[in-house]
Amino acid sequence: MTQKLTVTGLKSRAVIAPLARPVRTAVGTLPSAPLVLIDVETDQGISGQAYVFGYTPVTLKAIVALLTELEESLIGQVVAPAEQARFYENRLRLLGRQGLVGMVLSCLDMALWDALGKAADLPVVSLLGGQAQPIPAYDSYGVVDPQEDRGDLERSLERGFRAIKIKIGDGDLARDIAMVSAVREIIGPDVELMVDFNQSRSVPDAIRRIDALSEFDLAWVEEPVPAEDFVGHAEVRAAVTPPIQTGENWWFPQDMAKAIGAGACDCAMPDLMKIGGITAWIRAAGIAEVNAIPVSSHLFVEASAHVLPVTPTAHYLEFLDIAGAILQEPMPVKDGKVTARGPGLGTAWDEDAVARFAI
Repeated sequence: MTQKLTVTGLKSRAVIAPLARPVRTAVGTLPSAPLVLIDVETDQGISGQAYVFGYTPVTLKAIVALLTELEESLIGQVVAPAEQARFYENRLRLLGRQGLVGMVLSCLDMALWDALGKAADLPVVSLLGGQAQPIPAYDSYGVVDPQEDRGDLERSLERGFRAIKIKIGDGDLARDIAMVSAVREIIGPDVELMVDFNQSRSVPDAIRRIDALSEFDLAWVEEPVPAEDFVGHAEVRAAVTPPIQTGENWWFPQDMAKAIGAGACDCAMPDLMKIGGITAWIRAAGIAEVNAIPVSSHLFVEASAHVLPVTPTAHYLEFLDIAGAILQEPMPVKDGKVTARGPGLGTAWDEDAVARFAI
């Protein structure tokens, strides 16, 4: 049945979804989530669904336009994500697959996998040869005010999270130290604590700050320097004690291979929207396995719960729910863990919410 599933249309809609907790970073604040919802329509009445995270509302019109342009090339094709990935790689080779193009192709891949899962009445993780299982998650925060956010941090612990990530680097070193010290005091010594600079520091300043923060037993330090600076990441990694994490801005597995080859990281967190969707994630997971690199996810909690169980070096799922406001059932957390659901990716739009937040 799934072998004959054929695309008949492609629909895209832009929404601004509210976030339960606005995310403040060293380089800006995300008060809400600009999303483009994808529906791949098929001849069996099954719709494969996924969403693109645009980061800023100014991208939404362009993302919708790109998807509209791709519709003609998709109609009539059998739903086969690996074949579609190969087709667009060849078609767009001169342009390249980074930026908005890469985001659209990656999320289109997720929608195609969702359609396959729904057609087979199976979760995508089963199509990948795995099974749904609870994946340890960390609760992902932006820049925090330890006094104002203490209640939220304590609620994270009550929900069973055994790891917390906060963003730093938006002020001077003294501010970083005060923030990390206070959060460590709130969560205690047995909960893992990660910090994320969001690419905001130079190599020398990153080394200086990380050295000063090492006493707080950091599980990792994320993107201390610009993401594309693999050499800079390697320099920081060689000079500090805490593990260096990067990967959310890698474009397709080729970037991952280059970063690992440069010695840029101790652990990796590919983003499904930039690494090439589920099809390319599996290839990236193989690269990580060969290099013994722990792999965590970035955003996209629904789809990430399907790919991490088949990732040999799976580490953590990042819990930052950017789409829950427009889903019929937001992704639940139980004892600090997230479990894949189906059929497909287990997502369905709440059409009333979509209409309310549409732009």
